[in-house]
Amino acid sequence: MTMTLPTNTLPDRLTTEVGTLGWGCYLPDRLVTNDEVARPAGVDASWIERKTGIRLRRRAASHEAASDLATDAARHALAQAGVRAEDLTAIVLATSTPDHPQPPTACLVQERLGATSAAAFDLNAVCSGFVFALGVARDMLAATGGLALVIGVDVYSRILDPADRKTAILFGDGAGAAILGPVPGGRGVQAIRLLSTGSENQLIRVPAGGSRIPATEESVRAGQHWFTMDGRGVRDFVEERVPAALTSFLTDSGVAPGEVRHLVTHQANGRMIDELVPRLGLPAAEVHQSVQRYGNTGAASIPITLAEAADSIEPGDVVLLAGFGGGMAMGFALLRW
Repeated sequence: MTMTLPTNTLPDRLTTEVGTLGWGCYLPDRLVTNDEVARPAGVDASWIERKTGIRLRRRAASHEAASDLATDAARHALAQAGVRAEDLTAIVLATSTPDHPQPPTACLVQERLGATSAAAFDLNAVCSGFVFALGVARDMLAATGGLALVIGVDVYSRILDPADRKTAILFGDGAGAAILGPVPGGRGVQAIRLLSTGSENQLIRVPAGGSRIPATEESVRAGQHWFTMDGRGVRDFVEERVPAALTSFLTDSGVAPGEVRHLVTHQANGRMIDELVPRLGLPAAEVHQSVQRYGNTGAASIPITLAEAADSIEPGDVVLLAGFGGGMAMGFALLRW
């Protein structure tokens, strides 16, 4: 099978030598049941599972922030890849819940790992963030060589209104990571496409805390620091935009739908995934999910799910990643294992 890149990405010669060397993830210890989140949200546990497929999610401990989860996931990935932190040349961390507005959370991870030779920075594409970070890291290594640590991490529990049933029932905390580096020709990250639809920016947002609405007593009182989501609008966006965009990506990449053996989507909502998958037209793909156990972990959902699925993927299998979320943004990646 020959894979080619879509015209809006780098030339083929830069995509055949960079791939994943190891995966890792970290989920906090604290289990949160549907019963626990249902009461403040004014619903019952059975309603949550019926509407979302979610049974459990994890929540960070009071002393844990995004950098803590990311560091643990990174250590697992480094160990699996057999790579030393000091040999990393880049750390690209995707999150929309950083430890602080600045410095980058990636720099905190760099310090804890001892990755003193790595350029470290954050990237925010909300729930598509890991695929965006994967694309950035892939392009960096294709141009310069080296090894990159790519992380997706979110701690949404800190920005959820417990009374908002559209958000409080969905989200969990977690981190996933991958090590990127040289792989044999024809393997690795074969193609990536990143898309943004800024006209839909109001569907998912945290209104306050930035330069538009700085933190004030009034903004806190008004609940403007909570994560908000137009659930119906998000579902409509995914149903209307994702299938066509994914089909176009596969066509431009020279990959027939039947050649995809594994599909990992953003773990937004189990019922949404169940409804979306038949519309993607991937007859041979095994669909991997973790949302039932961990909820929606934002930028961490794809790498967590893939890290857990890695043992079931055979060498040479074609793996398709499909991210979608706030922005609104979509990110697709093809990997040959």
